[in-house]
Amino acid sequence: MSESNESKHDAPQRRNAATLGAPRGAGSHTAKQGKAMLGAEALIASLEAEGVDTVFGYPGGQAIKIYDALYDSDQIHHILARHEQGAVHMADGYARSTGRPGVVVVTSGPGATNTVTGIATAYMDSVPLVVITGQVGRGVIGTDSFQESDIVGITMPVVKHSYLLQSTDELTRTVREAFHIASTGRPGPVLIDVPSDLAGAEMVFEYPDEVNLPSYKPTYRGNAKQIRAACRLLEEADQPLLYAGGGVIASEATEELVALMDMMQIPTVVTLMGKGGIPEDHPLNLGPVGMHGAKYSNMAMTEADLIIVAGARFSDRVTGRVSEFAPNAKIVHIDIDPAEIGKIRDADVPIVGDLKGVLAGMLATLEKDGARPRDAQWIADINAWRARYPFYHPNMAVNEGDGEIIPELVLAELGRQLDPAASIVTTEVGQHQMWAHQFLFRKLPRTFLSSGGLGTMGFGFPAAIGAAVANPGKTVVCIAGDGSFQMNSQEMATVAINGVPVKVMILDNRCLGMVRQWQKLFYEKRYSETLLAPVPDFVKLAAAYGWEGERVEKPSEVADAIRRMLAATGPYLLDVAISRDQSVYPMVAPGAALDDVMGAIDVAVGAVRTDMPASTGPASPCAKIDAQFGGRWEVDPEDTGARLGQDGSTFDVRPEDWKTLFRESDEKKGGE
Repeated sequence: MSESNESKHDAPQRRNAATLGAPRGAGSHTAKQGKAMLGAEALIASLEAEGVDTVFGYPGGQAIKIYDALYDSDQIHHILARHEQGAVHMADGYARSTGRPGVVVVTSGPGATNTVTGIATAYMDSVPLVVITGQVGRGVIGTDSFQESDIVGITMPVVKHSYLLQSTDELTRTVREAFHIASTGRPGPVLIDVPSDLAGAEMVFEYPDEVNLPSYKPTYRGNAKQIRAACRLLEEADQPLLYAGGGVIASEATEELVALMDMMQIPTVVTLMGKGGIPEDHPLNLGPVGMHGAKYSNMAMTEADLIIVAGARFSDRVTGRVSEFAPNAKIVHIDIDPAEIGKIRDADVPIVGDLKGVLAGMLATLEKDGARPRDAQWIADINAWRARYPFYHPNMAVNEGDGEIIPELVLAELGRQLDPAASIVTTEVGQHQMWAHQFLFRKLPRTFLSSGGLGTMGFGFPAAIGAAVANPGKTVVCIAGDGSFQMNSQEMATVAINGVPVKVMILDNRCLGMVRQWQKLFYEKRYSETLLAPVPDFVKLAAAYGWEGERVEKPSEVADAIRRMLAATGPYLLDVAISRDQSVYPMVAPGAALDDVMGAIDVAVGAVRTDMPASTGPASPCAKIDAQFGGRWEVDPEDTGARLGQDGSTFDVRPEDWKTLFRESDEKKGGE
């Protein structure tokens, strides 16, 4: 069976197993059922019953019994990380790339506390994990014994649920519940704290196939009345927009979402977590939205009269100033987590349920109604904006680069050389992450893994290891910054020892790029502690760990270097030198409205970046262009006259009428 066919075949089984609460493995049918064993052995047998094939972790005194039991497992492959945070990120990458819960085993005290950042990262991005921590014996809990920490209390705000085992009688049931909770409803991390005396106690292994959690009943089926109400709004909308988040991927709702886009001709903006949830070459996919989204995506969000929020949560990085977000739109919010609906923005039609099923219900209702798009002009307007305000223009390589490597072009080249059906990309956090979001196209779900909610530097590299372990037939590339990569660079040893052929491409500007960009734009270039010395030599570091590696410093070297990296049979590090002065644009300043975009390219005035802050250098002659009012272009820096719709204008035009003027102007040109 081919890999693509296998994934299609497994997807329904995976969803059914998760929603019905059944183990993914043998469950109660394991050969170990009914046998006497130690608690630690029962814990490993429980993981085997759940179908776990890989565990990431780091041993220690209070987990030594668990590791001793793991030594005898023929089913579970253990990946020894070099730091517990790295182990959790590896399990996270495994989970994001497969949809199956990632599993971590660590010891007590510092071993447990080192997992907190990884757990919080998974919690913010709704990733299913089961984290097992060793704990001191029950008799000394609370006495500040050696390597004791209250990991249940410490992680309470960043787990979906947690357990401190009190008896061997509850061990197997707890594991079954943990996997069920982690992977159902809105996925998330679950922690099991195992006292060492229980790990050494005798018990009879009885694994349950079912769970009984009366207080935990996720809603999967959307309310039929609310689905009909959503369809009525869509049928009446002239300018509808889909706002797709990570729920599209978690729910495996790509097919339904694309069908809705095609049926009703709905353009779609995509969050960082939703990237790959719909093919990026789909003509209605507008791509990134928000702080570093396209100007045309932000314009679409601002001008829409209906926004259907599909598995997204109105992150501040998407909405900008909430009070001015989507002022003309009614909101349909679909989410499996009722706590997200109404938390940031009130919904006109809230729908709690599994996105895949809700979208299927909407499609059936619309088909029954014979619904069709109402206004083709909406798509025409958006296409005009896309042509006018592109993410990139060929002239920019000359205007911005002056012979330097342009990071946007590096990511575009990587995308051209990667097979979208046989590759996974992870990112660290920073400027490189946003460039990857903007320029590296993905066509399939679970092929772009990035820390969204927590923005965790140090995530991308170990996540790439987990994804590569879970997907041995795919090329896995981590896109990193030099600052982020050094957060967990010790995991290069994990890669080398386990023969994981992961690739790392560092966009190396020897600074903390995103923080420096904010200092440049908003803090008068006061570069406080963001400039990094040229240490280490990454190529020598790669060699020290037994990797191949090279550094490129000229644009002409980039394409061939990427080709060598991807052709390498083992791990490879490519260090790409870029300038500290490179910034990620477009950008919405923190706290600004979504349509207040700086640095967007406008091809109508020579493909220059407009509305650039004065702190970045001389203001562009084309700054402050009021195109949204249908006004004239400023081609003279001294031209400060009023534009259409502003006080002092000789034309009686309201700002809200700009769209009508835009359309009438085009019609006149066509008539001429």
